[in-house]
Amino acid sequence: MVFSQPSGRNKQSLFGTSDDRKKVAPTFRLQPKNPPPPSMPTADDLLETATVVALPMRTRFRGVRVREALIFRGPAGWGEFAPFAEYDDAEAKLWLAAGIEAAYLGAPEPVRSEVRVNATVPAVPADEVAALVARYPGVDTVKVKVAEAGQTLDDDVQRVAAARDLVENVRIDANGGWSVAQAVEAIAAIGEVEYVEQPCRTVEELAEVRRAVSAPIAADESIRRSGDPMRVAALDAADIAVLKVAPLGGMRALIALAHKLPMDVVVSSALDTAVGISSGVSAAAALPGLHRACGLGTGELFTRDVAPSFRIEHGVVTPRRVEPGIDLPLASDERTQWWHDRLRRSHALLIGR
Repeated sequence: MVFSQPSGRNKQSLFGTSDDRKKVAPTFRLQPKNPPPPSMPTADDLLETATVVALPMRTRFRGVRVREALIFRGPAGWGEFAPFAEYDDAEAKLWLAAGIEAAYLGAPEPVRSEVRVNATVPAVPADEVAALVARYPGVDTVKVKVAEAGQTLDDDVQRVAAARDLVENVRIDANGGWSVAQAVEAIAAIGEVEYVEQPCRTVEELAEVRRAVSAPIAADESIRRSGDPMRVAALDAADIAVLKVAPLGGMRALIALAHKLPMDVVVSSALDTAVGISSGVSAAAALPGLHRACGLGTGELFTRDVAPSFRIEHGVVTPRRVEPGIDLPLASDERTQWWHDRLRRSHALLIGR
């Protein structure tokens, strides 16, 4: 399913190709077999139902204690626009495409009724790990953040060890914070893990680390912030691909990329609100061959969300449509205007103006 552009000629969109040229309708059918795809909404359409929220967090994550996001409603439900502040408009347009897909097209057909998830542990002291993991009932996998600025390798070793005391399966995420030499040293010191996510910044560095260590390497930023996400596969730089709906432009874009990549896939969140998590869970539920726990339990990082977080039971979540509440923690007028302006710029890029 694609968005149509009422132009009278083929249009290429982020969701595929739409041909809206006039065709002769068959005389034996009064209506087309399938309804036409919805037209791309305007920026005014999106802002008419938009709300900008500021969600307080339990602990600092990615350097923030409050997560801002713009949510909007469409005929298929709610969409989210929440690219991180440091991302430019060219990247932000993909996040907007993902939100429009959710609100105007809805979720793809699922192939499973539940999705296994991991717990997420920010770069907290080791003695706080148990309380955080307890918020994820029944999980058998924990992702631990490492390589935090201002912390030491010993901090990482202790944090991972505390997680390993609680669950069998631990994965770590450096968010590109190490050099190759630091990554090799840290991986040896931390010990056995399911995989090491984005140990270094570049694809070339990932490939070098992968050749030097026995632990599997996962790529995140090297895929979602890359002009060529297949380059990770071309350079044999990773064993696992961590895919996120919003940075890739939507659920269907994620699924299409997963089919192309010759490696295991983990669907994860981009610190999404419940609206964005809904898209992540729907993408994971529609993805054949999903073998690992997904990073879709991050709603537990918020003290307030736009809707009830996806409830984790026995380590899994189930797909559902999210309906935001009425009494939401709103961003200030100044920040709301900032997000409105950002959406307009991203929308202009999205439609090629």
